[in-house]
Amino acid sequence: MEPVGIITVFAMPQLDILEIRKLLPHRYPFLLVDRIIDIGDDFVTGIKNVTATEPFFTGHFPDFPVMPGVLIIEAMAQVAGVLVLGKIPDRANKNVFLATVDGVRFKRPVTPGDQLRIEMKLLHGRPTRAKMEGKAYVGDALVAEATIMCILQDKTAAQAE
Repeated sequence: MEPVGIITVFAMPQLDILEIRKLLPHRYPFLLVDRIIDIGDDFVTGIKNVTATEPFFTGHFPDFPVMPGVLIIEAMAQVAGVLVLGKIPDRANKNVFLATVDGVRFKRPVTPGDQLRIEMKLLHGRPTRAKMEGKAYVGDALVAEATIMCILQDKTAAQAE
């Protein structure tokens, strides 16, 4: 992936939910990033506030609500997508798709009231794909880690398939 300088793409190294929505196509209830608190050329840190009203808690252990691990991975992929899309000038014409997930480890449950801090680091990128290493924390406690690869595709090509 040819860097264009993340600071030149974004006015500041933080993004609120409105700016995130300009980059990612996800919407409620599947937008799993509330804020980007730091972003650079090869890293991004995002926040997901986990609330008791999340729709998945009604069925995912109602007596002991736990955020599903697949949604933690999805939140990591969405944070990664912010970095990937922020690096390309024609991002309005692209979609980012999750391609592979490797080395997943869950260390502890994520429950209502937790604030999930997701740190993604770019390992390598090309014009059509990016591989990132990610870690998710609640406070200082590591709750999940994974290596994620995502692919970039033209929106018209994705719709044609």
